[in-house]
Amino acid sequence: MRGVVKWFDPKKGFGFILPEDGGSDVLLHANVLRNFGQSSVADGAEIEVDVIETSRGQQASAVHEIIPPAGGAGPGAEMSDAMLAEDFSDLELEPARIKWFDKTKGFGFANVFGSSEDVFIHIEVLRRSGLSDLQPGEAICIGAREGRRGRMAVLVKSWDSVVDIETEED
Repeated sequence: MRGVVKWFDPKKGFGFILPEDGGSDVLLHANVLRNFGQSSVADGAEIEVDVIETSRGQQASAVHEIIPPAGGAGPGAEMSDAMLAEDFSDLELEPARIKWFDKTKGFGFANVFGSSEDVFIHIEVLRRSGLSDLQPGEAICIGAREGRRGRMAVLVKSWDSVVDIETEED
């Protein structure tokens, strides 16, 4: 089933998908998302899932694909639409761990392994990467560029999704 993420709250551990062909909302549990290699998903992201019928209604049982939402809330001054629209598929990804991220404030910081420098992460970059929130200590991979005030993430990937891709290529 294909649909759009209506909302997902990583703190509650679940969210809902609006099916592409209409019908009732489909429950998306955090465990199903984690099996795909992500701890969150952005509202408005397109998603393809397997669905099972339960006594409480339809529920996603496996995630096959997530396509980050286009557009969204306006980025910060340094995060121009042109920069965010750029193709970063060839950007070298660096392993990092979340220092802190505040969804309400719309930003946070990560530490790249082997470096003492913090990397700024804006909520818009997170959304465009298909994620909605990050937890302190969470392992991720980031692509970063130099900004006016230091390094800024322009691409964020879940650790598991990058590790799975590299394993398949070996």
